[in-house]
Amino acid sequence: MRIARILILMAILIGLAACSEEPLEPYDGPSVTSVEVYKSTRSLYLMHGDEVIRSYPFEMGFAPQGHKVFEGDGRTPEGRYYIDRRNPQSQYHLSLGISYPNARDRAIAAELGLDPGGDIFIHGTPKLWAADADWTVGCIAVTNRAVEEIYLMVPNGTPINIYP
Repeated sequence: MRIARILILMAILIGLAACSEEPLEPYDGPSVTSVEVYKSTRSLYLMHGDEVIRSYPFEMGFAPQGHKVFEGDGRTPEGRYYIDRRNPQSQYHLSLGISYPNARDRAIAAELGLDPGGDIFIHGTPKLWAADADWTVGCIAVTNRAVEEIYLMVPNGTPINIYP
């Protein structure tokens, strides 16, 4: 099992080498047990239990205050979700899908007669990094180098908690 994981990571690293100035070193530390996102400080943490493994600044939706309610509101969701998919061919370098909307999100939007939207990701950026320049439609955007690390370290099924 460990050999298979190393071979998969090596294949990903070979593919990512063309995207980075320097290839990433394989990560051989503790597993990521959760992703903690704090919108107010624009800080994303990869956690192993209570230990911070890595931290990254990020940009988010163009209307960052409050929980995402409907498609096009420019907000980043708040609450507990899961990493549920990944896209190595993302137009934003790489991306990891967040399981928004959940049943509660769909119910709230339905009560309002609105579409909750979807396709919320952690992703890189096709443009120059500009701190505190919120530009996504609700996603969490990190540098391309950061998304490469996150992509390698965070498996599908990992919980992601997004706080105001």
